[in-house]
Amino acid sequence: MKLPALNRVVGLFILLLFSFSCASDLDYDQANDLKLEPVFVANLAYFDVPANEFVTDGVEQSVIFDTPTVDVFNDDFFRDNLKKVEFFFEMENTINRAYSVDLVFLDNNNQRVHATNFTVPEYAGAENKVTKTEIFENTQLDLLKRTTKIVFTLTMLPGAPLNENSSGRLKLRSGVTAYLLVE
Repeated sequence: MKLPALNRVVGLFILLLFSFSCASDLDYDQANDLKLEPVFVANLAYFDVPANEFVTDGVEQSVIFDTPTVDVFNDDFFRDNLKKVEFFFEMENTINRAYSVDLVFLDNNNQRVHATNFTVPEYAGAENKVTKTEIFENTQLDLLKRTTKIVFTLTMLPGAPLNENSSGRLKLRSGVTAYLLVE
């Protein structure tokens, strides 16, 4: 008989314990202080060109270019909340020729907004990777927001001639990291 009485006392104690609680006033104005900082990572451009594609009908093609459209800055939300952008480029060369890579950022009127370049040395038997990072903040970021196209120009520098049987490849990997601030 002592057991049910003990259970009642313990039950009453637990009920009494849960009847007291702590609460504070809720501050809904904290929602106004909310700050989100999302980061978006995306691929920008990629190519993998074998050495023999630089030769057409026995003639070297020393310049190759591409102009992808960049329409991400047309979105008002993105434009208004963008705080920083990093472009990352990695070029790997296994061809016995050096290359120059030129990147020109153009606006709606095909006017140059920004330009950068880098050189990739010729392949000499060891790993041959070149990386470059372009960071856009503040004034540079305002220029970048006007960009609608990026012209990639690949120029083969003087060296040993290439033919249809030349070995090696030229690979470009590039990406963009966008940092936003939403308040």
